[in-house]
Amino acid sequence: MTDFIAACVQMRSGQSADENLAVAKTLIRDAASAGALFVQTPEMTNLLVRGRERLMTQIVFEDHDIFIAAFRQLARECEIWIHAGSLAIKRPDGRAANRGMLFAPDGSIAARYDKIHMFDVDLPNGESWRESATYEPGSTATVVELPMARFGLAICYDVRFPGLFRDQARMGAGVLTAPAAFTKQTGEAHWHVLQRARAIENGAYMISAAQTGRHDDGRETYGHSLIVDPWGRVVAELADDRPGFVAATIRPQDVVKARASIPVLSNERDFGRTAISYRLDVETAG
Repeated sequence: MTDFIAACVQMRSGQSADENLAVAKTLIRDAASAGALFVQTPEMTNLLVRGRERLMTQIVFEDHDIFIAAFRQLARECEIWIHAGSLAIKRPDGRAANRGMLFAPDGSIAARYDKIHMFDVDLPNGESWRESATYEPGSTATVVELPMARFGLAICYDVRFPGLFRDQARMGAGVLTAPAAFTKQTGEAHWHVLQRARAIENGAYMISAAQTGRHDDGRETYGHSLIVDPWGRVVAELADDRPGFVAATIRPQDVVKARASIPVLSNERDFGRTAISYRLDVETAG
């Protein structure tokens, strides 16, 4: 497998799909002009809308989504792989899917991935999120083989569940992904360490495009789109609080070297699980 350039497109998606698409297309073209063969956009590229009812009135089925049609055409035009980090897509059962999609240079859909882990949290600053109220979680780890590398697909909150990425690494993925709309609060605390940890523990690249800044619906996301190498080094980062793109050369041989140096995949062993509680009675002198 040969070296290639990958790019993360950083966005500030709002409540207008048309405006979001215009930004995404411009930045994808810019990244392709810079030599990127693989271009990833963030979670919720098409819409960032808080509130189930409002979201459900704006999203559509896959066959009618303007982003899917545009990205298929753009992939053909630029002769690149486009990874839509995720799109909010309507499902036949009346719920939504938080769906990542990979478009091949011929315009075909090469892979789909529905986010498995739902962001159902109450944060210390008062933010409360219940993705499971709107989205139907996925149930399958997805790995797709491209001509230049094997990729594992994941989305945002998935990055906190290392078992998913280990399974993908065991399925041969040398490039892992976690495009995101990380909240500013959790991003400041955990974004970099989680991305680097997933890369280090699997000897793999991490490519994670991000949403950034204050959005139309009032939320604030962290940004800092990252590419991390298999040794845990940040090789590209868009640290500014603005839309744009960042790119780096992905060297599949670095995955081979990292896994040969620290062979965690072959050294890992199955083990039993037993919970034991010990109680220590301490006598005290009267």
